Amino acid sequence: METDNGKGLILAVASSVFIGSSFILKKKGLKRAAANGTRAGYGGYTYLLEPLWWAGMITMIVGEAANFVAYIYAPAVLVTPLGALSIIISAILAHFLLKEKLKKMGVLGCVSCIVGSVVIVIHAPKEQTPNSVQEIWSLATQPAFLVYVAITMSIVLALILHFEPLCGQSNVLVYIGICSLMGALTVMSIKAIGIAIKLTMEGVSQIGYPQTWLFLLVAVTCVVTQLIYLNKALDTFNAAIVSPVYYVMFTTLTIVASAIMFKDWSGQDAASVASELCGFITVLTGTMILHGTREEEQQQASSSGNADLIFGSSESVRWYESRKSPNEEHLISLYSPEY
Repeated sequence: METDNGKGLILAVASSVFIGSSFILKKKGLKRAAANGTRAGYGGYTYLLEPLWWAGMITMIVGEAANFVAYIYAPAVLVTPLGALSIIISAILAHFLLKEKLKKMGVLGCVSCIVGSVVIVIHAPKEQTPNSVQEIWSLATQPAFLVYVAITMSIVLALILHFEPLCGQSNVLVYIGICSLMGALTVMSIKAIGIAIKLTMEGVSQIGYPQTWLFLLVAVTCVVTQLIYLNKALDTFNAAIVSPVYYVMFTTLTIVASAIMFKDWSGQDAASVASELCGFITVLTGTMILHGTREEEQQQASSSGNADLIFGSSESVRWYESRKSPNEEHLISLYSPEY
């Protein structure tokens, strides 16, 4: 494997390990905090005093930093799909540390992600790293990529101005579409910034070029827009639905954008490109399976919790208070197998 691709691969895998672990650390921290105060879901901030939660945040920051550097050395077609490994790490650690059982379909999803990732790594193209930010600017202003950017921004504006007021609260594709389209441009601009930083550290300063600061401005704008609409999506829809849809759309669009701007598949034969596409589809399938099994487990846990709340157990008495209007008296109902 080529040296740069090898570095990018190691950083991408390390990023997935850190990010996947961070979810478990934060969740354990939130559980501890909930035992000592108001839960975060109900507006509590006790978790800010929990060291385990902060350990999870630091781990996530390290993972995101590793992912940022990975884009400097390897093409997006290699780095982006490997993000699915964080889901595997999270699922495995949750099985052992949080007692969230990983079912057979979950194991199949993990295996699919691993197999797809291996196929992508084997057939990943070698990327030609530009020697200056001006070269990156030339790639960003080539007609094919300008057409892609124009189409992307047109769709984003249509989604924000027309479709969001119309069906944003009922169709998950509106918010996720905005996030994914802007996310692909985020990766392209961040990759440009990363290469500029790398060249500057090697002694070839890129700070004086206005293109460097323009890429930074684009990155900040895209990241802010992406975060705003991702938060809207998570607040409106189930996270088990948002996560896989966002991963599929974001990964697909990022690979397309990178292939157009950096010509990732230039010089590869049809067999290698087909193998990468098959590996990519396999990773997406595994991701959907994993999230599908998690969503099912969450629904079962929620149903079980509601049943316990209403009916109680044979050794406990549950009180239920109902009020139809402010003027009616309180009705107290007692549920217990003993009555």
